[in-house]
Amino acid sequence: MNLSPKQIVQELNKHIIGQEEAKKAVAIALRNRYRRAQLSQELRDEITPKNIIMKGPTGVGKTEIARRLAKLVKAPFIKVEATKYTEVGYVGKDVEGMVRDLVECAFRLVKDEKTAEVSKKATEIAEKKMVKIIAELKKNERGETPREVFESNILESLKKGKYDNLVVEAEVKDEPQNMELIPGGAAINLGSIFGGLLPQQKKKRKLSVKDTMKIFVAEEAEKLIDDDAVKEEALRRAENDGIIFIDEIDKIAGKNNTSGADVSREGVQRDILPIVEGSTVMTKYGPVKTDYMLFIAAGAFHVARVEDLIPELQGRFPVSVELSSLTKEDFINILTNTEHSLTSQYAVLLGVDHIDLKFTPDAIEAIAEISEDINLTSEDIGARRLHTVMERLLEDVSFNAGGEGIDVMIPVEINRAYVEEHLSKMTKDRDLKKYVL
Repeated sequence: MNLSPKQIVQELNKHIIGQEEAKKAVAIALRNRYRRAQLSQELRDEITPKNIIMKGPTGVGKTEIARRLAKLVKAPFIKVEATKYTEVGYVGKDVEGMVRDLVECAFRLVKDEKTAEVSKKATEIAEKKMVKIIAELKKNERGETPREVFESNILESLKKGKYDNLVVEAEVKDEPQNMELIPGGAAINLGSIFGGLLPQQKKKRKLSVKDTMKIFVAEEAEKLIDDDAVKEEALRRAENDGIIFIDEIDKIAGKNNTSGADVSREGVQRDILPIVEGSTVMTKYGPVKTDYMLFIAAGAFHVARVEDLIPELQGRFPVSVELSSLTKEDFINILTNTEHSLTSQYAVLLGVDHIDLKFTPDAIEAIAEISEDINLTSEDIGARRLHTVMERLLEDVSFNAGGEGIDVMIPVEINRAYVEEHLSKMTKDRDLKKYVL
């Protein structure tokens, strides 16, 4: 997708409120990838991504900005926690695992795209197989009807979903289960590794036509897709478009740790360094270079500072942006001006139980005020505070909704008085905290 930085920010604004500096930084980084792709091979090899480090409290949009950015351009994206990794020599996950996870993500992304391309043809083949199974099941109903006409009628009914709940016995591929070879490591499908060596196992299963069709379509799509081309494209996309988001980077920022549980955290920084700098990692799909991947690191940095990271690692994240705490106005915008806002989510959820939920503007304002105050007087958890507040606010409505025989919409209006009444305990606790040292 060829978007200008301004257009990228506009798209991000639909889901994330505020944090303009961070949005601009990621938009420029994304556009620079497009600019690099238009250059000659010689120049392209010289230009590397400018990695970004985000500072800011939890819940203000650090992860969401990176996730939405990747989704916008269909780039392979993974989020990892720096605290999950240990230095080489310690028991635990090694940092190269993040690159393997990204390649796995890229493979799934490309596989899904290729599957979508062949789905029409795969569905046609699967339908022919299913028609034969249903025809065999219903052969006594055929009577004098010619086989072609009989099967044509079954196909028509199959497409309309008339046989969805019919249970049939079909022979399907027996997929090997994922196995965890190393405790704490990634689950590995042995069939995907030894697929060409092991004989293809099949087993008979009794399933509904709808579920069997899904299996048949997947099997036929698999036959139509060139796996080698998928692997090649996945490696290319991971190398040139991949985004790795390293969260909690501040938790491994610290110096002179010679004992205790955190002894290896400076070692983790040193292990991350060659990956961010550019190296080749072996994956089950082949070697992948990390030179042109975009790395976005993030952390709250309440205790540690960016300067506490080892200098070499700081140098690999030249762009530093600070995200601010959310204000009352930000909370109001989150509740009203984002796509699939929290208020609209609760409205559609309760709509299932025939509750017509409406929020008045003064109720939205009261929710925003309470959320901001609780963040100021206790832990600042950003937009996640809204989930706590909304769950408490709508607890009674959610509990009493639903039941047999209700088929008319029941209007429920949430106003400021309702908010203050139902959140009075939260506000009392908040007022007390002001006086606790």
